[in-house]
Amino acid sequence: MGKYNRYDDEFKQNLVNLYQSGKTQTDIAKEYGVSASALTRWVKQLSEVRLDDNQILTVQQIKQLQKRNAKLGECQECCVKRETSPA
Repeated sequence: MGKYNRYDDEFKQNLVNLYQSGKTQTDIAKEYGVSASALTRWVKQLSEVRLDDNQILTVQQIKQLQKRNAKLGECQECCVKRETSPA
């Protein structure tokens, strides 16, 4: 089986920042010994999005919020069904 490296979030974010500052993914991958596919995934997950109110979120944070909203929507549907069902 292949060797599996676990990188901490700070390391990943640092590499994403290097990419966003203009360094190529190929150069970063070679210099830091990470796979190009892992780096591509980190860039997608950790790139920042600025909202209208100047709040900054990563794609990963947005996905977490979407999952939470979906769960809250399911809970709300259950509550409405209970309230409207005959006793």
